[in-house]
Amino acid sequence: MAKLKINMLSAATTVDGQGVGSAYIEQVKLVKECSDIFEVAENSGSGKFHIYHMHTVNPKYRIRFNKKHVNVTYVHFIPSTLDGSLKMPKLIFKIFKKYVIKTYRKADEIVVVNPSFIPPLVELGIKKENITYIPNFVDHETFHKINEEERNALRDKYNIPHDKFVVMGCGQVQTRKGVVDFIEVAKRNPDKCFVWAGGFSFGKMTDGYKQLKAIMDNPPENVKFLGIIPRTEMNGIFNLSDVLFMPSLSELFPMAILEAVNSFKPVLLRDLDLYEEILFKDKDCYAIGKNVDEFDEQVNKLANDKDYYEHYSQGSKVISDFYSKEHVKSIWREYYPRIYQKWAASKKKKLKMEKKKYKAQ
Repeated sequence: MAKLKINMLSAATTVDGQGVGSAYIEQVKLVKECSDIFEVAENSGSGKFHIYHMHTVNPKYRIRFNKKHVNVTYVHFIPSTLDGSLKMPKLIFKIFKKYVIKTYRKADEIVVVNPSFIPPLVELGIKKENITYIPNFVDHETFHKINEEERNALRDKYNIPHDKFVVMGCGQVQTRKGVVDFIEVAKRNPDKCFVWAGGFSFGKMTDGYKQLKAIMDNPPENVKFLGIIPRTEMNGIFNLSDVLFMPSLSELFPMAILEAVNSFKPVLLRDLDLYEEILFKDKDCYAIGKNVDEFDEQVNKLANDKDYYEHYSQGSKVISDFYSKEHVKSIWREYYPRIYQKWAASKKKKLKMEKKKYKAQ
């Protein structure tokens, strides 16, 4: 068969500092490497394609869904996960959620980045056989461990002493990310440096904007808000820290975690169900806490117990190895041909049934 032509539709890279943009860049780059079987375009407005793959739910992409090709949509979030991320008037928020649900239902096939999304999507009326779990991945050439000299140079850049224990948070500054708990833990540990990489990607629409803006404008002395960091510089940010601490109250798919583990530093997370399968809770790969008291205890144990620290450093290596480029590439090589053949067979069957019905009249 000739190469499958795929049109990738996304506006994810137009908003800085969000994980969906990082995931989009990596996924498209990966599929383009399979040039022996795929021909990939991005946001093309002309030409014929076998597959339209929508990465973000923009109306201008949704209207391109029709019966002439396979319509695929990525699900990076389900409507319930929007709570705590965006602040909109209730009516508009309600309309937006309904729009998202209708968009997912309009697709022929759905790709989820987290298996925990599958049951809620089925409850929304989407057939389970049309949902496929394909994890995100991180290129180890982009995110990797650096040497101590480079690390110290980066600490100098951000005015962080070489001997300080650095706890890093990452992501959009919003209520859902647990920024308030991050600050509370920092207040209890004035001897350590707490750094947050990220900002208000959606401005005043951000949930909790007023409270969080006040914190950012007047943080504790041991806290640094670095703002939105270009993705090209994030490997250095992960490496200058000693621990990645993400106290998110809910998550979609944690790209920042997958990027950070390549520096082989321990990860401290809130005890959320969605991490259990994708981050191997059964293998004890990451430290967990449920509240400020437990987060404080974990931070101090990681700072003072070398064996405990090394255990979770190894845990990060386990996560890093699983989300490797080659493993995920093999999944995409199988996925696109399979769904196209499925769609073509279904189209052929419908045509046959229509001809049979016509003859019977």
